Amino acid sequence: MARITYIEHNGAEHVVEVPTGVSLMEGALQNGIPGIDGDCGGNAACATCHVYVEGDWLARTGERSENESAMLDLADGLEDNSRLACQISASPELDGLVLRMPASQH
Repeated sequence: MARITYIEHNGAEHVVEVPTGVSLMEGALQNGIPGIDGDCGGNAACATCHVYVEGDWLARTGERSENESAMLDLADGLEDNSRLACQISASPELDGLVLRMPASQH
């Protein structure tokens, strides 16, 4: 289990516990977090779960795959710390992770 903080573009914070092995996109959807759409169901075939990983946490979330990078190239507001939440699985090592969301997922 990992406690994840999702921060909407407007600053609203949502802290939820996501079970180990569950994607951070799925964790957001299961907890009704606004700003994460997950249109492709977690297949890295869209960019509607685009998030910004805070600071030192980026290295802990792993490297972007080639497919993830290609999808992020289509996202609005791409930054160096951009990730697809569907490509990050919750783990005890990610307990306390902070994710920020862009203004739009489209």
